[in-house]
Amino acid sequence: MHIRFDQAELRFGDRVALKALSLSLTEQRVGVIGLNGSGKTSFARLIAGLAKPTSGRVTLDDLNTVTDEKAARAKTGFIFQNPGHQIILPVIREDIALGPKSQGLTAPEIDRLVDEALARFGIRDLAARRPHELSGGELQLAALAAVCVNRPDVVIFDEPTNQLDLKNRARVKAAIDGLAEQAVVISHDLDLVSDFGRVLVFHDGVLAFDGAGQDAIARYREIAGC
Repeated sequence: MHIRFDQAELRFGDRVALKALSLSLTEQRVGVIGLNGSGKTSFARLIAGLAKPTSGRVTLDDLNTVTDEKAARAKTGFIFQNPGHQIILPVIREDIALGPKSQGLTAPEIDRLVDEALARFGIRDLAARRPHELSGGELQLAALAAVCVNRPDVVIFDEPTNQLDLKNRARVKAAIDGLAEQAVVISHDLDLVSDFGRVLVFHDGVLAFDGAGQDAIARYREIAGC
């Protein structure tokens, strides 16, 4: 998918969260790194339509996130930093089925799509479980299945490996690496994005670097002073 920012800026009153930005993203994997408050989350929320640019525009395959809001939102899926907050139904299978149900599909079609999503991310065993029974990694995969069952073109991750142990981190990384969908990954876990072909570094609301993973990490370390 083609994500494009044309002088897009995001303000909250007098505070500029993201200064006017123009760029074009077509890469399959895009990492987004930066210090806290650098603008990276604002950038991601603008792609997903969770925030609207104060000036300029953001387009997804030529769909404007403001004037074509519904169609543009349908192209995106967003995995929040705490995925447990977006799993709203008491059983994982029911939550994954929520999207297909809203599309008015038949019960057999819904069952098929849910089964495919569970199998795709290796979580068939979680289908009858409740969110509070799952580990952090399992919640990430359940939320990912619930997003991908709706067939978005791009999935946006906000700190997907935050507080995960090594085993669950590896499962989540493998899921991201294996996605057919485009992925935009916000992360403080630098190793997670180190092999990405394109990584954006934000600082003080400005795009400070745009390049390959290892080069971007080196620039980020300079900014962070470590």
